[in-house]
Amino acid sequence: MSYFFCNFAQKLFTMNEKRDIGSLFDRIAGKYDFLNHLLSLNIDKYWRRRAVRCINHDATKDAARPTYILDVAIGTGDLAIEIMRQQKADEIVGIDLSEQMMRIGLDKVAKAGLSERIRFMKASALEMPFESDCFDAITCAYGVRNFSDLDAGLREMHRVLRPGGQLMILEFSYPSNRLIAWTYDLYFTHIMPAIGRLLSGDKTAYNYLNRSVKTFVNASQMHEHLNSAGFQKIQSTPLTFGISTIYTARKSD
Repeated sequence: MSYFFCNFAQKLFTMNEKRDIGSLFDRIAGKYDFLNHLLSLNIDKYWRRRAVRCINHDATKDAARPTYILDVAIGTGDLAIEIMRQQKADEIVGIDLSEQMMRIGLDKVAKAGLSERIRFMKASALEMPFESDCFDAITCAYGVRNFSDLDAGLREMHRVLRPGGQLMILEFSYPSNRLIAWTYDLYFTHIMPAIGRLLSGDKTAYNYLNRSVKTFVNASQMHEHLNSAGFQKIQSTPLTFGISTIYTARKSD
């Protein structure tokens, strides 16, 4: 009973934090990229490259490759810049709730010479300001677990994606191997929050990261959520012992 109560309380606390997710990321925006690379031992760069390679333009119906991509939870723009580096899109519009993260992203995009091809917009993934069926592909890296309503966010993605278009999600996950899971849990529960607090000066943000990963759905459940939102051809690819997972799916023609 006590375990159930603690687990329920943890999920409730995480849900309350998600309602104010924009300000949470605003607080750590200045150190976000540095800590991302440090705490992942730079593996996050490989995860993004691998995820972008999964954007399968050959399967699109009306064009040789996706030309107009929506990047949900664009943050500081790392995924969008990688999409352009791999020549997977002509234009990207990215949405996020953190103005400070996007401000840093704007500077990075400008330095990469991509200001005319990558645009930033403050908007909620649960109520997107776009017409239906308008994007060739939709991407989201480490953002869906922050949705206060996962199903509502996935339904919105499905709505604005054109028929035949592809969804690609990169997200943290829990390893299935017990030894790896134990090591991963030790790192996420104690080491990473301590380093994050020390270097970012924020006492809560990196504890939230730990909780948000622990309470997020597993791969099988994610497939169910995607299917419920209307997606088809759902696939998942675990990365680095299952620490991250790439999910791909399509909207039917």
